[in-house]
Amino acid sequence: MQLAFYFNPARCIGCYTCVVACKDWHDIPPGPVAFRRVIITEQGQYPHVSVRFISTACHHCDEPPCIPACPAGAIIKRAEDGIVVVKSDVCLGNESCGGACREACPYDAPQFGTEPNAIMQKCDLCSDRWAEGKRPICVEACPMRALDAGPRDELESYYGRIREGGGS
Repeated sequence: MQLAFYFNPARCIGCYTCVVACKDWHDIPPGPVAFRRVIITEQGQYPHVSVRFISTACHHCDEPPCIPACPAGAIIKRAEDGIVVVKSDVCLGNESCGGACREACPYDAPQFGTEPNAIMQKCDLCSDRWAEGKRPICVEACPMRALDAGPRDELESYYGRIREGGGS
């Protein structure tokens, strides 16, 4: 089984509730680290313009490029659910390895704090909440229900098989 996120950009209003809920749940201090991010895209030319919001996090890829990029072997993909996790006690820190995992990731999922030789952190699909039978906090918090998460095959049967980026 592969757990995954589903995102519907037509429903997202760019409220950042998913970002705030994630930072709060994971006790992430103010600063650059954000496991979930909202990207703003603008299209068109005046007077016909549009703005879209894209809520993104780690895609828990089928073949995560961050895993072979890590010189310490600190990143693994769990066989039971496909969640990509970081063994923080094994991570060398961004100064020691140069943030190779972040450079390899097309989604900027690996995050590093501002402290010296910061250890990599990233979305783990709220694995602690899955263990309790709950969905990720970003999904639960989204007021527009633009996010969902679950087994990929169930998400695809419900929403369709449209994927971009080749991740999850």
